[in-house]
Amino acid sequence: MKQLSISIFCCLFLFACKTDPKPTITEEFVLVKAPVFNEDSAYQQIINQVNFGPRVPNSEGHKLMGKWLSEQLNMLADTLIIQQAELLAFDGTLLNASNFIASFNLDAPKRILLSAHWDTRPFADQDDEKQQEPILGANDGASGVAVLLEVARHLQHEDLNVGIDIILFDAEDYGQPNFSKDDYMPDSYCLGSQHWAKNPHVANYKADFGILLDMVGAPNAVFTHEGTSVNYANNQLQDVWKIAHALGLNSYFSYVQTPPITDDHLYVNKIAKIPMIDIIQYDKTTNSGFGWYWHTHQDNLDAIDKKTLKAVGQTVLQTVFQENNK
Repeated sequence: MKQLSISIFCCLFLFACKTDPKPTITEEFVLVKAPVFNEDSAYQQIINQVNFGPRVPNSEGHKLMGKWLSEQLNMLADTLIIQQAELLAFDGTLLNASNFIASFNLDAPKRILLSAHWDTRPFADQDDEKQQEPILGANDGASGVAVLLEVARHLQHEDLNVGIDIILFDAEDYGQPNFSKDDYMPDSYCLGSQHWAKNPHVANYKADFGILLDMVGAPNAVFTHEGTSVNYANNQLQDVWKIAHALGLNSYFSYVQTPPITDDHLYVNKIAKIPMIDIIQYDKTTNSGFGWYWHTHQDNLDAIDKKTLKAVGQTVLQTVFQENNK
């Protein structure tokens, strides 16, 4: 990821982080049977990704991982579309980007969109040293992909009523760094999702709702009601959090509302008009609001905890099967 309006963050933190007690559920909520998410498998998928090194567009690691993703998703999904594009970065670099769209149950009119980004940051601009070197991105990038690959492994064996589209966006994290001396360039992040939202893989593509996963693996992570999700997809946000709490994952999924961020879901909401929420870690102990590893060289396997992967992955799987049972 991503970008938060840092200039107003301190003010927003004081006034916009609302402690909202768990809503009263007026009718009995029953969890349907869902597969058990395997956190060990998801963790291995993170290892597989970081073994390619940084996955910055145009790099060798990016090319190798793109080939690996194609192989993995072709084995798992009913169909795979690779949307390729040359995307112009803030510094004039043409990025050879690929969005991977893996679909299940193509004929189902009701569809759920699940997404993450698979590229990594070309700069460690939040670090004190080696700021212009790319980061490994174990959490910021690889964690969301790993969870969705494990979700896809389960969906492969299910006879679903709903359709699922997993989109792994590219060129999300090639945004303007804070050490840049150029004028601020808006919308420099999330280039792959901006491109897809304007050019969906299927004409007039629609989904009932979407879930974006970003930085979903840190130890003791807390996922809040992020402001962009509240503004565009509050009903869906409430539903997913209700499921997480029914699963007993209260310590991970907080009802506190936090400031809006710019992430892939913003453009899916604004351009594609699909209500999409962002499950993303919020850390009240850092100045950025993101985890201590964010955009630094500390974003390695030490920034991953299997229990957090399990909490997020089980919530996503349960959400899919709750919808499938409606």
